[in-house]
Amino acid sequence: MRTVKEVSKLTGVSVRTLHYYDEIGLLHPTEVTEAGYRLYDDTALERLQHIMLFRELEFPLKDIRDIVNGSNFDRNRALEQQIQLLTLKKEHIENLITFARGIQGIGVKNMDFSAFDAKKMDEYVAQAKLAWGKTEAYKEYEQRAENISDKEKQQLADELMGFFKEFGQLVDKAPGDAVVQKQVEKLQNYITDNFYTCTNAILRALGKMYSGGGTITENIDAAGGKGTAEFVTKAIEIFCTGK
Repeated sequence: MRTVKEVSKLTGVSVRTLHYYDEIGLLHPTEVTEAGYRLYDDTALERLQHIMLFRELEFPLKDIRDIVNGSNFDRNRALEQQIQLLTLKKEHIENLITFARGIQGIGVKNMDFSAFDAKKMDEYVAQAKLAWGKTEAYKEYEQRAENISDKEKQQLADELMGFFKEFGQLVDKAPGDAVVQKQVEKLQNYITDNFYTCTNAILRALGKMYSGGGTITENIDAAGGKGTAEFVTKAIEIFCTGK
């Protein structure tokens, strides 16, 4: 067990901030002594690591609290997403450094602003919040799930994987092919009918998540064959944007 001062010294997070995290329900101490001293064990420090990584990625405290307090929070999966986000942030900063050096070398006449485009990272942040945050879609799913047995949940999961198996049988076609696009529409309708209202925006975020790596990509490729997740992502992108 470590005291709040020891945790502050170890992590660089101020004592005042740790107190605030306790107040808002983000990070409670493991134990509070009779004298009022806050003590933190290794589990609490692990949670603090995730909080610090999300803060480094500029997630609002409210979103972080919803994520780490969520019943579906998986530390390993969250870490995968954090690594991906940090990698994207690193690439973005490197692009800005290159851009700044270009200005330094040729002057302010360089009118290329593409280095400031952070859409890729913004899209991945949206995916993470969709996966972990208390979005309206996730609240809708929670409400529906309350009345579904574990057996029924497994059946729904199996049926969902069945869609990806069918996608795997279509990979010889172009992602924009009418048959493939019809399969995307079926997938969207299935999610809406059984999980939550799947708008095009949500479907697009899901599509990017499907090929984003980790367990979900592995499961889709296992169901439909290697490359299925990437194929589904491309098909969904065309369905949602027409591009």
